[in-house]
Amino acid sequence: MVGIEVRNAYVDFPIFDAKTRSMKKAVINMVGGKVGGRIADESGIAIIEALNDITLSLREGDRVALVGHNGAGKSTLLRLLSGIYEPTRGTTEISGKIAPVFDLAVGMDPEISGLENILIRGMFLGMSRKQMQERVDDIADFCELGRFLTMPLRTYSTGMRVRLALGVVTSIDPEILLLDEGIGAIDAEFMAKARTRLVDLVRRSGMLVFASHSDELLFELCDKAIWMDGGHVRMHGSLREVLTAYKGRDPFEYMSAETLERLGEK
Repeated sequence: MVGIEVRNAYVDFPIFDAKTRSMKKAVINMVGGKVGGRIADESGIAIIEALNDITLSLREGDRVALVGHNGAGKSTLLRLLSGIYEPTRGTTEISGKIAPVFDLAVGMDPEISGLENILIRGMFLGMSRKQMQERVDDIADFCELGRFLTMPLRTYSTGMRVRLALGVVTSIDPEILLLDEGIGAIDAEFMAKARTRLVDLVRRSGMLVFASHSDELLFELCDKAIWMDGGHVRMHGSLREVLTAYKGRDPFEYMSAETLERLGEK
């Protein structure tokens, strides 16, 4: 059974730099708002409380958006859910195979070919070599990189690297998909194609947790949301309710008619 249980979890980062110690009296407890968590003083060491008393219960079928300002704790929470970060206090229990997609470039080697990188990146995400070999033709067709797939990755433009990475990411079959938005330098036509594959990827996933600032993309992929603020969960509920509270108005008020039609809203 796929699931994630988090109980009263904290993630703290101690700062041991001598320069930081000399400065800490000027900054202790000045940071307590929307960005970066709280800075505390523990036995003469500055402690950044990145996550504060997080309690969550996620089940198979959940499609959860993470919203909040930059520095609110979204990426740190994703890393806690993936097992990359252990809680300083509290507990996390994860059931299921996790595919963490936090940086599209992670697991890719600039000195080898695009085709070789397809295999390496796929295995980094938990797939077997055989499974990735079976997906090579589909990924190559999606990326539209042609003969460049036989060239070293260092010869690619940023947009070409994103195409290749998206092709690999959207070919996997994860039980738990943790996605930190990293889609940038690609043209609008290819982005539309990528969104179709992202939707299919989410449908194949047992669970999705997705951090993004794109309301439109969140509505395409998610139905629930968690609002992160200063390292803690400020609100957890339906996507529309949480975004309305976070933005201060109903998101459907500022979306275009074309977007609402595609999302099935009137």
